[in-house]
Amino acid sequence: MHIGLRPVLAVTVALVALSVVTGRSADPTYSAIQLQLADLLIAEERFPEALEAFTRAKESATGPQLFRARRGMVHSMLRLARFADARVEADAALAEAPDDPEAIAMYGDTLWAAGLFDEAEQIFLDVLARDPSVARGHHGRGKSLMSLNKLEAALEAAQRALALSPRDGEFHHTVGTIYKRMHRYEEAAVAFGNYVNLLPNKDQSQRAAWSRAQIRFLRSLGRRVPFDMEPDVAEQLHTVPFRLVQDKIIVKASVNGHREIDFVVDTGAEQTVVSREVAAESNVRPIVYTLSAGVGEVGLRGLQLGWIDSIEIGSLKMDNVPCLIKNPALTGIPRREVESFSPLAAGFSLTVDYERSQLTFGRRIPRDRADFVLPLRQHRLVTVRGTVNDQDVSFVVDTGGEVISISSQTASTLNRRPVVRHLPLRVYGSSGWDPDAFLLPGIDLMFNTISFPNYPVVVLNLQAPSALLGFQVGGTIGHNFLSRYRVAIDLEQSVVRLQDIS
Repeated sequence: MHIGLRPVLAVTVALVALSVVTGRSADPTYSAIQLQLADLLIAEERFPEALEAFTRAKESATGPQLFRARRGMVHSMLRLARFADARVEADAALAEAPDDPEAIAMYGDTLWAAGLFDEAEQIFLDVLARDPSVARGHHGRGKSLMSLNKLEAALEAAQRALALSPRDGEFHHTVGTIYKRMHRYEEAAVAFGNYVNLLPNKDQSQRAAWSRAQIRFLRSLGRRVPFDMEPDVAEQLHTVPFRLVQDKIIVKASVNGHREIDFVVDTGAEQTVVSREVAAESNVRPIVYTLSAGVGEVGLRGLQLGWIDSIEIGSLKMDNVPCLIKNPALTGIPRREVESFSPLAAGFSLTVDYERSQLTFGRRIPRDRADFVLPLRQHRLVTVRGTVNDQDVSFVVDTGGEVISISSQTASTLNRRPVVRHLPLRVYGSSGWDPDAFLLPGIDLMFNTISFPNYPVVVLNLQAPSALLGFQVGGTIGHNFLSRYRVAIDLEQSVVRLQDIS
């Protein structure tokens, strides 16, 4: 006889209540019941309640129970985008079991979620050196290799993790993400399907619904090739003029053979974006809805996802380009949402020459002289490492942005917080107005040897983008930083090269 999840959950809740009434909260049996309750709550994606149950389970827990409770807390906190709290809990678990490879790997996962990718990579390598059978070590190494655009090696590592732990849905999802980056969409769809099938409540799960939409979108292309180009077009460098409008790089592009229109070159976007009006005029057909996130009080937005049959920018002609359609459109903003294009989303490296007002992009770009070189990671978006008052964080390289910003989370954890009055700002982003934005003077920034002492930064609520990306975005670097240099974002070499033009 099949017993539904909710009746089991109700029985478990009753047992918890009984154990509290009878004064057994100091008994390991109580911890065992709380752990069972927490697991059931996670199956229903009720992560805040699961977190409370895991917290109660730590009371008088045995050693194995305590680790299981901490592991559950870390999992729940990561799902709730409470990255800093997850790191604290994983640190406690590691302190209690410093030689346990599982505890070490879990700590590595929280370093990754904190945007400390280099430190996380070293942890995963250390784990595998101790015990090559730790699946999460291989999984972490796969994510790290993917962020360095070493996709074949990343796929091998992620599949090794799957071989060791074939019922871990997260591993299947990572394999699907790597296949998607490789433009192998059918294999990506299969991997995402495996992920959905392993979700404990797949018929009602919101995660399952979004993943099914992604699968449908990937398969809607059929036998066509994504980002398809003629061989000579794919291998050449493309150089186009641009103009700066309100600190944004604007190029001309044609969608589906229609008239040329303005596109913002936006490396802070995961894919090409068109407005509802342009989609209708250019016959860009929506396929599914997907989740998007940006700066603004709306936070997470459900937007349409479709295919551009062809896009032309200068000498580039590319077919079958995935795009976000800004539908439904935002209201109450000072101007309409604009079209944007990120060469990085198509796998192109790029050079922005602010002096000559030229944009150059291609699969490979020249390795020109640089005054500064910043290692980059591409975890959905391109990030570089920086410090804010000596605190290490990851900054998104955002050619569509105007300022240097830090997240409100980064601002709240500064080691040396300046004693100054916050200056409220009117800021709007891709998710509307940010009512909590403010200017914070007196911040010391450092990027490699590039120093911005006593600098005023814009503080933004980046919680929604961080939650969607799966790591804490520490801030963004936009036009105010980038325009001082000839900027080369080289995906092949995983570096940002900066040539001083000031």
